[in-house]
Formats: sequence, C-alpha cells, structure tokens
Amino acid sequence: REGICRHLLIVKISVLLNLCCPFSANGNDSKKFKGDIRSPGVPSRVIHVRKLPNDINEAEVISLGLPFGKVTNLLMLKGKNQAFLEMNTEESAQTMVSYYSSVTPVIRNHPVFMQYSNHKELKTDNSPNQVRAQAALQAVNAVQTGNMSLSGVDGGSGAQSPVLRVIVENLFYPVTLDVLHQIFSKFGTVLKIITFTKNNQFQALVQYSDAVTAQHARLSLDGQNIYNACCTLRISFSKLTSLNVKYNNDKSRDYTRPDLPTGDSQPSLDPQTVAASAFTAPGIISAAPYAGAHGFPPTFAIQQAAGLSLPGVPAGALASLGVPGAAAAAAAAAAAGRLGLSSMSAGGNSVLLVSNLNPEAHHTCFLYFEGVYGDVMRVKILFNKKENALVQMADGTQAQLAMSHLNGQKLHGQTLRITLSKHTTVQLPREGHEDQGLTKDYSSSTLHRFKKPGSKNYSNIYSPSSTLHLSNIPPSVGEEDLKELFQSSGATVKGFKFFQKDHKMALIQMGSVEEAIESLIEFHNHDLGENHHLRVSFSKSTI
Repeated sequence: REGICRHLLIVKISVLLNLCCPFSANGNDSKKFKGDIRSPGVPSRVIHVRKLPNDINEAEVISLGLPFGKVTNLLMLKGKNQAFLEMNTEESAQTMVSYYSSVTPVIRNHPVFMQYSNHKELKTDNSPNQVRAQAALQAVNAVQTGNMSLSGVDGGSGAQSPVLRVIVENLFYPVTLDVLHQIFSKFGTVLKIITFTKNNQFQALVQYSDAVTAQHARLSLDGQNIYNACCTLRISFSKLTSLNVKYNNDKSRDYTRPDLPTGDSQPSLDPQTVAASAFTAPGIISAAPYAGAHGFPPTFAIQQAAGLSLPGVPAGALASLGVPGAAAAAAAAAAAGRLGLSSMSAGGNSVLLVSNLNPEAHHTCFLYFEGVYGDVMRVKILFNKKENALVQMADGTQAQLAMSHLNGQKLHGQTLRITLSKHTTVQLPREGHEDQGLTKDYSSSTLHRFKKPGSKNYSNIYSPSSTLHLSNIPPSVGEEDLKELFQSSGATVKGFKFFQKDHKMALIQMGSVEEAIESLIEFHNHDLGENHHLRVSFSKSTI
C-alpha cells in the first residue's frame, strides 16, 4: 500500500482529469517565473519537488501540500521527474518544507525531495501539461469549498464528516489517546477523542471542527505506521457528526470542556493542560526531539518521524508522524510530550552509561528504577569507577525512554547523568572468571514490566513525580498500613487516596520527587502477604 493514502481526492481528481484532458503529457515544459531570483535556502511560496516517479499524477503532487495550506499553482516537469508547487502563503510553504525535511515523503515507493525554489512566484503557460495541472487545482478547490462531493468514490467509508473512525492494526506497541492527539493535531484543532476496543482491535473516534480538516487528515494519515513497521492507521469517516464525551481521562477527552470529571477509576487530568492542548496552534509536529522511543522522550526529538513511508524511522519514533517530548518517548512506548522527533529504532543502542552514582546505589536500584521505563537485562558496576554503571535495556526504544525520563533526576542525593554508551552490550564474566559481583544478569527476571508485546504498561509511563501509583493491594491492607510502610524508610507521606471503585489501587504522595524515587526502589515488589507483591510506578496525578 502506498505510503500516503490520498485515494478519495486523487481518485476524484483523476476521474475529472481523464474526462476533460484525456491525453498524456511528457517532455519538458517551458516555465516562466516572475519575481526575484533568490537563494534556495530563502523561504518562498514556491517549492521545488524532485525525484518524482515516472507515473506520478498531478493529484498526488498537489496532495503533498494539502495538509499545510492551499495550493495555488502547479508546474509539472514530467520529463525531468520534477514539479513546482506554489502555496498560498510563505508560512504554509515553510511549514511544509520544515516538515518534509524531517520525514521524507514517499510516493509509489519512491522517496521524493523538496526545497524552496529560487523564485517567489510561479507563472505557468498554456501547454497541455499545464491545462491538466490547472484542472487538478480546480478540482481540489472544488472539493475544499464543498462544491464537489467525494462520497461517491469513498469506497464505502461514508460521506464526509468531521469525525474520523481510526483503527490501529498490527498493534505491537500500545497507542494512547495523547499520541493520537499529537498526530491528528498536525492537521487542525482536535476537539474530541474517544478510544475503545472493538472486535479485538484498538479503535478511536477523532472529531475536528469541520469535514475538510478531517479529510486532509485522512488523506495524509491513512495507511501510515505510527511506529516503524507496526501500529498502522486505517482511517475512514464515521457516520457520527459529533461525539458525546462524558469524562476527560485516558480513554476519552473533550478538549473544549476541561471541566469534565475524570470518572472514578481514572487518574485525574489537569484542566489547564487539557485546555492548553486543545487550542494549540494547529500545524505539523515539529521534528526535533525524540530520540527513539514511543518511542517517547522529554526534551528530545525524533528527527525522522513523519515520513510518509519512512524507511529507517525508529521503532519508538512516530514513524510517519512527528512527535516530540518525553511523551514521545513514551509514545513510541506510549505516552506523549509535545511534538518533536529524532531518529533511533528499537534496534538502536540499548546500553546506557549511568554516572555520578551514590555508593548506596546497588544493582536492584536499576532493575526497579529504570525498570519503570523498560526491561533491564544486565547491569555492570564499573570496576575502577564504581560511581558509574552500564545498564542494558531490552531494546533501543526502552533505553531512550529511560534516558529521557531519568537523566538529571536525583538518587540518594546525587544528580544522575545518563547517556547512551559506546558499548552495544554488557558482557557477562567468562566462566571461571569472577568480577566480584559487579555484573548482574536480569534477562530472566520475573519483574520485567514490558515482556509482553503491546503491554498496557507502556500506556502508563510518566516522568518521576512525587506521587506514586500503587497496585496489587490485598483487601486486608489499609491506608494506615501503606502509609506506615512508606514512612518506615524515613520518607514523608503528604497524602494518600484509594481508587474509589478499586481498592487494589491507590495514590500516595511523598514529600519530594527524590523521596518518591527512593520509595519506588525500596517498595516495588514488596511482599504485602496473601501472595500479593506491591507494584509501584510514577503517576501523573496529584492528590
């Protein structure tokens, strides 16, 4: 399947073109420009597109620009496998070039490239090729202004609606509501999202303010992979024209109503965060910070994310859509930050160098602490520098997650420094050679949180905070028991709250983030009796 499914628009335009211009065009067209000759690095409304496939049609070239604004002119040079696309504003052209510089678009399995033209305005002649190009532009304008219905070529997906139905196939990594919001916000303001599972498939309903915006998103995103080679988006129009959202939580969100309750079993959401994200200026996710995971990070970015078909995009990185921030890291894994990308795949370096450790740190610190963000396979304390350790995660995506969330955090009074190691694996001591217990192998540990592909734990990855999420609490253990347990290490407990409808889970607020980190290391997997071992993770909620 093609990297970008633009079928609705392309089919309609192609039908129109074949009816009104039933000739083929090849050869070099003359082109006329008016305007200043400028350096290709200087922004211009005119974009030069190169290395187009031989069988490219006008509709496919035009569709490259549609998510970014109105395409006002087109010059096809089929004999040279090139085209010039003129956008209605320089700003939309800049957004387009910036976006595609981080994610190479692919048409008919051919990567295509673009840059600013050295002319600021495009003037075309009346050659046969240009008659066809102008007809394509007119067809696009008719669709965008609502004068042409696409339902007749919609393949059974229903008439256009502001609500899109999204099915995620090949769900190797979980996909969260926040990840969907980041992706779909590139094309306009997302008003509401509802996620659910039906027929054993993860699905979502995404509502925009109008059908044209929804159409642009559908044409650009249908068939794209969120992560490299998995989590494929299948998008159609919903029969619904509006969504009724009752709760703002991890399953549903009304960005226009930050005051909605969260529902008893869901962690609370900050109304200001909901409101802010609702009205973030629409635009392509900037490519910059994500280095790999769902690939999701905090202040880093994925540089190759939104490629319409992206060879080489990180498994954790939004393979065809750009996403930034630690959320992105969790978003490869399954969380979300603010939009940016950088490139690294699950097959990337999975070994971290952790430095500035306190001597109190021990191997199980890493198993529990970094284990929140991925499965720790091996840990080696360096012989001559015991304040340094090598930590091998299950894959590069998990290593990125751990690094992005934990670098700069304090543990036992020391600020951790975490970077990718030059080593690609942590070697175990050879048989008969002891290393004084400096190397530990946890590859068979029962404490791994992410062994199962698509584990829901990816959806609950958050940066360290003073509030911890507790689960697997037996009925016989009450609030005072748990508060006493966490205070036994000398930490301060500032708040506690059981989940109203599920007393197997609770939130506990510690005196500081550092205390929460040390408490997680101390009490994760703590035996509470009745064959219940406490599970501890960071929460994004507060009490």
